[in-house]
Amino acid sequence: MKDAARRDEALNGRSRCKAPEPSPFGSGLGEGLSAPRFAPSPPAPLPNGERRKACVNVRALTVGVVLVGTVFGLLVTVLSSRASESTANSTEPTAQEQMQFPEGLDYGKFQHSSRNHSRLPCLLCHRRESNSPIPKRPGGSNHLPCAGCHAQQFSSSESPICTICHSDVKSGALKSFPRLKSFRMKFDHSLHVKMGSVSCATCHRPASGGVALSIPAGFNAHATCYGCHTPRAQSGGRDISSCGTCHQLGGYSRTSASAPAFRVGFNHAKHQKVACNECHQVKAGMPQRRQVTAPEPLNHHATGRGQSCMTCHDGKRAFGDDDFTVCKRCHTGATWHF
Repeated sequence: MKDAARRDEALNGRSRCKAPEPSPFGSGLGEGLSAPRFAPSPPAPLPNGERRKACVNVRALTVGVVLVGTVFGLLVTVLSSRASESTANSTEPTAQEQMQFPEGLDYGKFQHSSRNHSRLPCLLCHRRESNSPIPKRPGGSNHLPCAGCHAQQFSSSESPICTICHSDVKSGALKSFPRLKSFRMKFDHSLHVKMGSVSCATCHRPASGGVALSIPAGFNAHATCYGCHTPRAQSGGRDISSCGTCHQLGGYSRTSASAPAFRVGFNHAKHQKVACNECHQVKAGMPQRRQVTAPEPLNHHATGRGQSCMTCHDGKRAFGDDDFTVCKRCHTGATWHF
């Protein structure tokens, strides 16, 4: 019994001398207290090499996050700045700012063929508010639409641009509307003869005492064409009222109203009972002066390759052939010699 008591007393003394276990909650928090029985065991310490790698990874991650945040912030700042500038300058550039005027340009001469003018629609400047054969000159309302691009030139009455339309700038007197110069006139006989309401007599009338037939030209041509080409007129869903329907940039040479047949005594007025298509045929797709054929102005020496005076004047349908008693019915005038 005594031995057992001594053993228990030795054990109790050893327990009282044992150092307290460190707190799992860190220094300063329950320091010197014994760990509660429910606290987890502290993790095993990492080797020195692994500990350095972990520290390096944490630092790299931190630097990466900082860099990404900095770049993102700069990007947002730049985009916000540009958006503010775009909002402040949201007004579109004027027509004058869009145009590029070459240096040394002579503003006293107007050219439809210039780079800027040629791309504008005809009706922008020549509005057809009536069926007048003389086109309306632009600029009647504060020089618009011309001043839309040439505001600088119209700011002074001494500018050469004023002389394009005005014969006297101070009084405002206008020049007469210029004749056709920089445009060619396109007309297709084959398209018009297909229309039931149009015939040769619609455009061609007796001229030179009935010997010849007129060919519409100048503003008189407008008076004829505007019978069908009225303002806002359409054909097949296509607008046929604008200048571009008949005119294109380029040179123009009128078709002569004279004909070789007139030199041998032919007279349209004496052939009124003959239909036009008995002597003339329309050919589609041909140039201006070759759209309508004409008979060969010969009778006795005709080639026979096409129509000629001999086609009708064969002694059967009409006088002619070898009947020389009727020569003076065609060959008249003081200038005629056998």
